[in-house]
Amino acid sequence: MKIQLLLFGIASDLVGKSSTTFDISPNTSVSNFKNEIVKAYSNLSNIKSYAIAVNENYVSDDYLLQENDVVAIIPPVSGG
Repeated sequence: MKIQLLLFGIASDLVGKSSTTFDISPNTSVSNFKNEIVKAYSNLSNIKSYAIAVNENYVSDDYLLQENDVVAIIPPVSGG
């Protein structure tokens, strides 16, 4: 299955792009997706925590991804 992957902030910097298409297996949970994305883009292991949004809604690790979902990696934001 294909999903659209959006990367924000430091995640975009570490991967070198802000969006891409990513292939996943059917019935892939967000938890499994996190493992797969780090295998594909090892620099993402430098981010200790980040939120995942699917189709503009934050989801938990047990959420199952679907074909054509838009998945965003949103690292913590700091500033002042």
